Amino acid sequence: MTPLLAPSAHRRTPKRDVTSSIGQTITSRLGRNTISAAVSLSIVGAAAFALYELLHDIDFGKVVAALRAQPVGKIAVSGAFVIASYVTLTFYDLFALRTIGRHKVPYTVAALASFASSTIGHSLGAAVLTGGLIRLRIYSAWGLTVVDIGKIAFVTGMTFWLGNAFLLGGATAYAPEAAAAVDHLPPWINRAIGVAGLIGIACYLLWLAPRPRAVGRSGWRIVLPNLRFTLVQIGIGALDLSLVTLAMYVLLPSSPAVGLVTVLVVFLTAILLGTLSHAPGGLGVIEATTLIGLAQFEREELLAALLTFRALYFVLPLALATLSLGLRELRLLSRPASTRPDRGA
Repeated sequence: MTPLLAPSAHRRTPKRDVTSSIGQTITSRLGRNTISAAVSLSIVGAAAFALYELLHDIDFGKVVAALRAQPVGKIAVSGAFVIASYVTLTFYDLFALRTIGRHKVPYTVAALASFASSTIGHSLGAAVLTGGLIRLRIYSAWGLTVVDIGKIAFVTGMTFWLGNAFLLGGATAYAPEAAAAVDHLPPWINRAIGVAGLIGIACYLLWLAPRPRAVGRSGWRIVLPNLRFTLVQIGIGALDLSLVTLAMYVLLPSSPAVGLVTVLVVFLTAILLGTLSHAPGGLGVIEATTLIGLAQFEREELLAALLTFRALYFVLPLALATLSLGLRELRLLSRPASTRPDRGA
């Protein structure tokens, strides 16, 4: 007869190796950060080399002349598209706030947080950190926590990537030759990449269709937008990127004639690489990619258009965002504590 085990033996379970678990987490994060840093440095390095090759023999006198020759009307129209793009950008945060259940934050607050965090964050680089700090400073007056800011960053990031995948995927599938000017891949491969992006979005939408989906755990759990609201999310991202492209398109030289779809593929690729590089404002990366992808234009004229675009889309909004934040802080300092916003969610 087999002797019975002691009761304690039945309850004995292996203890979790906490030290090992923490070590694995740290190692995993370091690995991801290392890969991200390597990708960023590779993109920045390639862009720097390309810019040197493209610009080392350029006639900067012609660039200045091209800048002076730009019609005021073109600059005004481009500026209007930039303004429309930034208005669309404010809906990134508003959509994210509604997604995580923070319905009491008004549009004006969401608009300031979205505009300031995106503009300053992308202009300074390390947008997740700098933009997150700005969002925390603004939203903390309305009771939002660090966890809420992380959720907002996740949802706004999804809005950008879904919009980019839809717009760039569709444009590349339609005009793969435009992408080939940048990546030098055969058109059929570029078309396959574009179609794959669209299929990926379709699969994501089908996954959302049956029931509510959630990601994360504990306090970090986010219920994803349903199918209908995800289509709205894609529309916000795609509209924003379309307006940015149009702002650049109207600044291009009048000849040779280049179709909007071609510019869309090249410029969205430039923005995508600029985002992945984490360089401040995608500086150098956007310019190098556009100069390579739109080589049919005179380099001096194209560079003048890019410099004007950078002033309209990056420099002026950065000054405005900094001024807006400064005025907000002065207004808060001058306000009695009793008149500050209700911190309820």
